[in-house]
Amino acid sequence: MSYEEILGRTDVNDLDAILAITNTDVNEVIHAVRDNADAIFTWDYERSRPQLGRLYEKAKTSQWNGEVDLDWSQDVDQEKLAREMGQITTPDPNLLPNFADSPLAKWGEKEWVQHGIESQNWMLSQFMHGEQGALVCTAKIVETVPWIDAKYYASTQVMDEARHVEVFAKYLDTKLSGHYPINAHLKMLLDDIIADSRWDMTYLGMQIMVEGLALAAFGMMQQVTPEPLLKQLLRYVMSDEARHVAFGVLSLQEYYQELSEPELKERQEFAFEAAVRMRDRFLQQEVWERMGVAPKDAIHALKMPGAKPEDDLFQQLLFAKIVPNCKKLGLLDANNGWLRERFTEMQVIQFEDFVDTSDEYASLDEVAKDRELA
Repeated sequence: MSYEEILGRTDVNDLDAILAITNTDVNEVIHAVRDNADAIFTWDYERSRPQLGRLYEKAKTSQWNGEVDLDWSQDVDQEKLAREMGQITTPDPNLLPNFADSPLAKWGEKEWVQHGIESQNWMLSQFMHGEQGALVCTAKIVETVPWIDAKYYASTQVMDEARHVEVFAKYLDTKLSGHYPINAHLKMLLDDIIADSRWDMTYLGMQIMVEGLALAAFGMMQQVTPEPLLKQLLRYVMSDEARHVAFGVLSLQEYYQELSEPELKERQEFAFEAAVRMRDRFLQQEVWERMGVAPKDAIHALKMPGAKPEDDLFQQLLFAKIVPNCKKLGLLDANNGWLRERFTEMQVIQFEDFVDTSDEYASLDEVAKDRELA
């Protein structure tokens, strides 16, 4: 398939086409997606997959309660937080030749402070929406996966995802200053994952791609935020997310060994589409619109000379979990390295030899570490 058929545009980095995708239903409360998959019962209760069994046991002992395991009495000063995270820094016009003639050149400290606050609200809102997507997708996996070991583990993830939605929503409601609707690119991806009838596509789209990017994003934010409640919240969410991604790797590694090259090509194309959709959402176009600036003008003003969307180091690092997991599944080099070429174009192929999540999830169990210390 061509880029046009996969993404709806011929150029992966076409900024106009990326920004043309917007959420037209910002006031929508209920969003329905037709789930085309069959619910699968299995009468084979034999526990035949030891790795999934160990993951299931880890999940049972690593549950936590967001109401009592997090200290919600802590106050959060959003303006102070934005300043401490370096979000209130006026760009240097000498490094950005397009900045002086842009609407951002008229901004003072007040506007940059508000932009930092809005960015916090936007980021946590998208985390929350993505976690609800994971909640729905994992409930679907319980229904559709044919193995009893996988059904057992997926049921624990449903609880995990409900807890994640709960704590992100509470943090937004009680510590920050507003929600954002779901980003259009993220919404498109979640709709595609839910609508696909094949159970392994739900795994690939959610467990490998969305959860893999989330694990990396949470890790980066957890390292840079000085806010103690958010830091602990993210540590605990990451403990769960590492198991979720490992669940996808362990399940699909077995299944993909049975697929033909044409079948694997469909999975490669889906992984590529998911990667691009997730990259595109980090342009934060909704934040610029709320601040009264056209997203294209803002992005153009802050663009370094000669820079391309794929040059953004932050966005590259978000793929540190996705690329090695795709390699573990055999997706990078199937069909003459089709996905390897795509990830090379996106400048993320350098992560291919990072540790895959199926080998590291136990070391990321921050909940267990805290209980041992206690």
